[in-house]
Amino acid sequence: MTQNLSIPDTETGRDPETLKLLLESVRRLVDDVLIPAEAAVDAAARVPDEIVDALRRMGLFGISVPEIHGGLGLNMNEETQILFELCRASPSYRALLGTTVGVGGKSIVLDGTDAQRAAYLPRIATGEMIVSFCLTEPDSGSDAAGLKTSARRDGGDYVINGTKRFISNAPDAGLFCVMARTDPEQKRASGVSAFLVEAGTPGLSVGPPPRKMGQKGGHVADVIFEDCRVPANALLGGLEGRGFRTAMKVLDDGRLHMSAVAVGLATRLIEESVRYARDRRQFGQPIGDFQLIQGMLADSEAECYAARAMTERTARLRDRGATITKEAASCKYFATEAAWRIADRAVQIHGGYGYMSDTAVERLFRDARLLRIYEGTSQIMQLVIAREMLKEA
Repeated sequence: MTQNLSIPDTETGRDPETLKLLLESVRRLVDDVLIPAEAAVDAAARVPDEIVDALRRMGLFGISVPEIHGGLGLNMNEETQILFELCRASPSYRALLGTTVGVGGKSIVLDGTDAQRAAYLPRIATGEMIVSFCLTEPDSGSDAAGLKTSARRDGGDYVINGTKRFISNAPDAGLFCVMARTDPEQKRASGVSAFLVEAGTPGLSVGPPPRKMGQKGGHVADVIFEDCRVPANALLGGLEGRGFRTAMKVLDDGRLHMSAVAVGLATRLIEESVRYARDRRQFGQPIGDFQLIQGMLADSEAECYAARAMTERTARLRDRGATITKEAASCKYFATEAAWRIADRAVQIHGGYGYMSDTAVERLFRDARLLRIYEGTSQIMQLVIAREMLKEA
């Protein structure tokens, strides 16, 4: 299936031809480098340094960093277009830059002080500094407001204690955006603040990466804080009690980001399915001639098209300054569930070959499963959507 590279109208004055050239460069990288290396990345559970360097040279670590700080300064609609292309390859490649340009880096873009932006955003834009976003805990996942990690004020410092779990990029990160409770008397979200903690700070340690089902090239690990002392200027935005608000703002963007990841992966799965249905022959003809195979292809294409349209529309709303909590949750819910159904159909179309571990669809099937869990499970997305509907009523 040939992907349409046309660029929709955006809310900024960016030259569409320039963005088109960037998209075409990303597509060439995906087709010529990333897809051929997928099996090796899955086997080694690591993205090679030369591929990370290629992503850096293309400027992809700076897609959401303002141009004044050395980034590309793309808006949300432009960011989703990049992800549609990049995520035709395994999501393992996106994992390293996704948190950096997404919830981690955007926390600084949206709510950092001028000094924090100047200190970190230029290094983020070049890919020199990888960012982790530390919200989830062993006993606090979907209930983000119930986190227990504490940050106690001690003179001109804060002392952080607690454990964060399943933290993307933790083994590779140079900077951790950490949500911690600064007001122990306030059990609700208003008692949570955000801190920027650099790797190597005494009292901060990273656990060993666990083995995962899929997306093996993207690393996660526990991040442990034991009397980790940071200066007061590490407080994001310089204000206590705003950490949860920051998390919710960036998670709306993060959920839209994940919707685009799901669309990119679904597009690739459809390409693999169409290619196999065209080339595989049974009973003297391509299996794509059989109507039941055509039905699975059609269902996949329609769902991918709907997910893409939802994501693009919501990205435009975000760029206009609209609140997109309900829409972003709807996109994340629909697009990731659709990608999972499309992955399942892709394996079915490939038959026994789709179940073999040396095939692309088997790897992508495993990669797709996580999309329905992180950045908010599908069930939490349903609750968010319904809650926003009731508030609007």
